[in-house]
Amino acid sequence: MRLQIYKLKITFQWDFLINLYFFLIKSLTVLFIGNYYMKKIILVGYMGSGKTTIGKLLSETLGIPFYDLDNLIANEEESSVQNIFSKKGEIYFRKLESKLFRDFINTSNSFVLSIGGGTPCYANNHLILQNDGIDSFYLKNSTEALVNRLKAEKQHRPLISNLSDEDLQDFVRKHLFERSYFYFQSKNTIETENKTAIEVVNAILEKLA
Repeated sequence: MRLQIYKLKITFQWDFLINLYFFLIKSLTVLFIGNYYMKKIILVGYMGSGKTTIGKLLSETLGIPFYDLDNLIANEEESSVQNIFSKKGEIYFRKLESKLFRDFINTSNSFVLSIGGGTPCYANNHLILQNDGIDSFYLKNSTEALVNRLKAEKQHRPLISNLSDEDLQDFVRKHLFERSYFYFQSKNTIETENKTAIEVVNAILEKLA
């Protein structure tokens, strides 16, 4: 009889420890992943700064969806950004961009969002980068690094598609000077010079922790 009671005690204690173990694992998982799951992450930077590449990798790492604001605009208009610029003009584009940006932020709970290089510079969009519940990151690149990347992408970029390589450097330098104030309204600045995409993502994760 005593032996049976002893066995019952051991079984009870073992079951209790197993249940406690899984409870703790589940709690820590919910706590750790949950902190990221409800994140609203915005990536800011000049065109060619790697926002899409970094955004997709960050999205996969955190297990939350990635969105590109330009793609959201293109889907809304059923037209490419380049066509919207050429047919309807930049003013129309910027108004639509601001509306969709604000609507998306207000109606989405968890995401990594890459926004256009000009998005923070119009309609006080830069103020959104400071909102509570927003984790905004400026991916900072040098003029030289941006120019080298953009040379091969000019045909896909409506603002620079007609520029020569020589004019491109002056254009980027001037733009960065004008836009830096708005980019630096981001809560965090990540220096990306000479860093791999994984290294940039790790730097973002350290800020989120």
